[in-house]
Amino acid sequence: ELMTGYTMLRNGGVGNGGQPWVLRWSSRIRLTWLSFTLFVILVFFPLIAHYYLTTIDDADDAGKRIFGPRTGNELCEVKHVQDLCRIRESVSEELLQLEAKRQELNSEIAKLNLKIEACKKSIENAKQDLLQLKNVISQTEHSYKELMAQNQPKLSLPIRLLPDKDDATFPLPKSNRNCRLHNCFDYSRCPLTSGFPVYVYNSDDYPFGSSLDPLIKQAFEATVRTNVYVTENANIACVYIILVGEMQEPVMPKPTELEQQLHSLPYWRTDGHNHLIINLSRKSETQNFIYNISTGRAMIAQSTFYDAQYRPGFDIVVSPLVHAMSEPNFLEIPPQVPVKRKYLFSFQGEKIESLRSSLQEVRSFEEEIEGNAPADYDDRIITTLKAVQDSKLDFVLVEFTCKNQPKASLPTEWALCGERDDRLELLKLSTFALIITPGDTHLVISAGCTMRLFEALEVGAIPVVLGEQVQLPYNDVIRWNEAALIIPKPRITEVHFLLRSISDNDLLAMRRQGRFLWETYFSTSDNVFSTVLAVIRTRIQIPAAPIREEPAVEIPHRSGKAAGTDPNMADNGDLDLGPVETEPPYASPKYLRNFTLTAMDIYRNWNSAPGPFHLFPYTPFDPVLPSEAKFLGSGTGFRPIGGGAGGSGKEFQAALGGNVPREQFTVVMLTYEREEVLMNSLERLNGLPYLNKVVVVWNSPKLPSEDLLWPDIGVPIMPFGHSLDKQLPNPFMFSMPCSPSGWAPSSVSHGHFCVCRVWREARDRIVGFPGRYHAWDIPHQSWLYNSNYSCELSMVLTGAAFFHKYYAYLYSYVMPQAIRDMVDEYINCEDIAMNFLVSHLTRKPPIKVTSRWTFRCPGCPQALSHDDSHFHERHKCINFFVKVYGYMPLLYTQFRVDSVLFKTRLPHDKTKCFKFI
Repeated sequence: ELMTGYTMLRNGGVGNGGQPWVLRWSSRIRLTWLSFTLFVILVFFPLIAHYYLTTIDDADDAGKRIFGPRTGNELCEVKHVQDLCRIRESVSEELLQLEAKRQELNSEIAKLNLKIEACKKSIENAKQDLLQLKNVISQTEHSYKELMAQNQPKLSLPIRLLPDKDDATFPLPKSNRNCRLHNCFDYSRCPLTSGFPVYVYNSDDYPFGSSLDPLIKQAFEATVRTNVYVTENANIACVYIILVGEMQEPVMPKPTELEQQLHSLPYWRTDGHNHLIINLSRKSETQNFIYNISTGRAMIAQSTFYDAQYRPGFDIVVSPLVHAMSEPNFLEIPPQVPVKRKYLFSFQGEKIESLRSSLQEVRSFEEEIEGNAPADYDDRIITTLKAVQDSKLDFVLVEFTCKNQPKASLPTEWALCGERDDRLELLKLSTFALIITPGDTHLVISAGCTMRLFEALEVGAIPVVLGEQVQLPYNDVIRWNEAALIIPKPRITEVHFLLRSISDNDLLAMRRQGRFLWETYFSTSDNVFSTVLAVIRTRIQIPAAPIREEPAVEIPHRSGKAAGTDPNMADNGDLDLGPVETEPPYASPKYLRNFTLTAMDIYRNWNSAPGPFHLFPYTPFDPVLPSEAKFLGSGTGFRPIGGGAGGSGKEFQAALGGNVPREQFTVVMLTYEREEVLMNSLERLNGLPYLNKVVVVWNSPKLPSEDLLWPDIGVPIMPFGHSLDKQLPNPFMFSMPCSPSGWAPSSVSHGHFCVCRVWREARDRIVGFPGRYHAWDIPHQSWLYNSNYSCELSMVLTGAAFFHKYYAYLYSYVMPQAIRDMVDEYINCEDIAMNFLVSHLTRKPPIKVTSRWTFRCPGCPQALSHDDSHFHERHKCINFFVKVYGYMPLLYTQFRVDSVLFKTRLPHDKTKCFKFI
C-alpha cells in the first residue's frame, strides 16, 4: 500500500480517473479570487474617485476649489502664470512681424518672377528674330544659287511696237487657196504680251446688218459684251471680227454687194489680213454664200466649206448655234448610263439630189474598185444598212425617206427629217448615230452634218461619221477619235462588226468625252464665240488672259496677342514635316510657262484637260503654278535638286516631297460667329512648317468684335467678309494650291499635315481625312449619302482636305451653274459637288490619309450633321448631281495612305523614310 501511495504521488496524484484533484481545486480558488479583485478595482474605484472629486468641487469655499474654472486675472495672479502670459504676448508680436515680412517677401518674389518671365519672353522673341534672320539669309543664299545655276538674267516684257494705221501691204499669194498664217497673217499686230485684243465691228453700221438673223445677232452681241478679249480700241487690235451670217434669204444682199461692203471696212487695209468673217448657222439649210465672194487674206469661220474654199490651219469649221439665246437644260439631257440603248445605231435622212444627177455621171461600184474616179457610195451604204436591219441581229433603225417634207439641203447631202425634238427622241434611244457625209467629195463639211453631230453629242449618241474626208469642227485642235468614229465609206460592210466589238468601258469613255466637248465648245453662243477666238489665239501661240480677280472685302483686325505653341500639337513623335526652322512666307514666283504652253500642249489642253482651256490654259497640275491667280497667292516655288540629293529618306522628308523641295501652302478657314473657337484654332497653327498664310472667310453679316485681338502666329492672317448673308459663300473661290478649304485645326495636329506630302504625290486628286461614300438604295432606286464607318469610301470631305487650286477655278466658273444653284439653295453639299467634279474630270477616287473618320471641334455648338434634314438634303444633292452629269462620277476605293517610320536597320541620320500603305 505504501508503494501504491508512493506511486500515486509520483504520478502526480492521479487516481482511478487520472485527474490531479489537488491542483485543480487550487487553480479554481486562484481564478475566482483574481476575478473578484479585478471587478472591485474596475467598478468601485472609479465610482469612489468620481464621488470624491464631485464633492470637493461643490464646496462652498471658493478657495478650496481645485478643479473648477478660474478667471484670467486669477490665473495671472500666480507668478509663473504671469510669466507665461508675457511670453505669449511677446511671441504673438514677433509672429505678426514675421507674417508682415513674409508677405513683403512674397510680393517681391512675384515681381521678380514677372521680370524673369519678361526676360524669358524677350529672349524667345530675340531667338525668333534671329531665327527669321537666319531663314531670310538662307533663303537669299538659295535664291542666289538658283540664279547662278540658271545663269539667266531676269527679262522685262518687250515693248510693244504697233504698226502704222495704214501699214504697208505685202503681195497676195498666187491663190487665196494657198493662204496660211505665215503668208496671210500679220504677226506684228499680235505680240506675245499683247493679251490678244480683238475688235468687233458693229454690223448695224453696215447695210448687210439688216439682213442678219435677229436671234444670232442678238446672241452674238451679248457674247461680245462679256468677252475679256474684246476691245474698243481698233488701233491696238490683233484680230478684227465681222459677223455676216446667218442671213435671212428674202433680204439677202447680192454677193457683189456684200463683197464691196466688206472691202469698205475701215480696217480692211486692201486685203483683209487679220480679219475673221463669221457666218454662224442656226439651221441645217444655211447656204454657203461666201463661196463666191473674194475675202482676200481674211479668215472664214462657218459650218459649210468646199475643198476649193477651205484653207486648213487658216479657216475654222464652227458648230451650229442651236441655243442662240437660251441655256441648255441639263435635266432634259438623258443619262449616260446604261451604256447600251434600245437601238445599236440609227439614221434618218433623205437625199434629194444624188451625185450622179448633179455630176451627170454614172459609174458602177466595180469601176471605182478599178481605180477610176470616185463614185457615189450612197447606194452601197443604203443596201448594206438595210441588210443589217433586216437581219435582226441587233435592233437598228434606218430610214432613207422622210415621213414629212425633208429640210432643205445642199446637193448630194442627206437632208434632215422631222423636227428637232423628234430627232432628239430617236437619238436618246440610240447607242450610235450614223452621219453620212455628202456624196460630193468636194464638199468637205456642211451645215447638215454639223447639225447631226451637235444633236448626237447633246443626247449622248456616239457619232459614227461615214467619210474620212470630212473636216469636223475645230478639227486641228480636237482629237475627234476620242469621241466619235470616223470610218471611210468603203468600209460600210464592216461597220456593224466594228460597232459590236466596242466594249462598254470604251463606249462610256467616248460618250463622256463627247459630252465634255459639247458642253465646253458647242452648247452656248458664249462657248462658240470663245472657242473660235481660242482656236486663233492657240494657232498664233498667245497665252490666254488671266482669270478675273474676285472682289472681296478684307475685315479690319488687330494682331497683338502672341500665340504659344500647343505642346500636344508640337509633339509629333517620329513624324516630322521638315527641318526644325521654318521658312518665312514668300510670294509665288511668276508662272513662266504661259508663253510656251500653247505650243507644247495643244491637244492635251483641248481634249483631256478639265474645263475650257481657252479661258485658263496652263497645265493644271504643274508643280509651278501660275501667277495669274494673284488673289491670295499660294507661295509656291521651284528649286532644282542637285546631284546626289535624295535617296536616303531624310533629304526626301526635309524637302516635303522630294521633287519640289520648296513649297508652302495656304490654310482656308470658313467660320460663322465663333470667335473663341476661331482664335483657338488659329493659335494651334502657330509654328506649323511650310505655312504661307491663313485666309479666314467670315460667313456672317455681323462683323467680328472691334476689340478682338487676333493671334500672332508668324504668318499673315487675312479675314475676308462675304456680301451674301443667306447663301453659303463659295469657299473654293478663295482656295489655293495645297490648301485645305474649310479646315478644322482645332482637332488636327501638326503631324496630320503630312497629308500635304501625300497630295504632292497625287496633285490631281483630293487628299484629306474624313471619308464618306455613296450607296444605292435598291427599294427606292436612288442614291444615298452615307457617313457610317466603312472599309471603302468615295468622297473626302473638303472641310479637312488638300486639293489643287485649279479645281477651285473649275468649281466657280466651269461646273454647271445648276449645281451651284442647288448648293446655294440648301446651304449644303459644296463638298459633295467638289468630289463629283474632281472624280468626273480625273476618273479617280480621292485619297484618305490616316485612320481617323471624324474630327472633334471643342467649343463648337451642335453641328449641322446632327440634324436629320442635313442628310436628307445630301441625299437629294447626290441624285440631282447625277442627273446633271448624266452618270455617277464617284468611284469607290479601299486605299488609304499613312506616313509611318520604316523599321529597317539604317544609320541614325538616314531613317526618316515614309511608307504608303
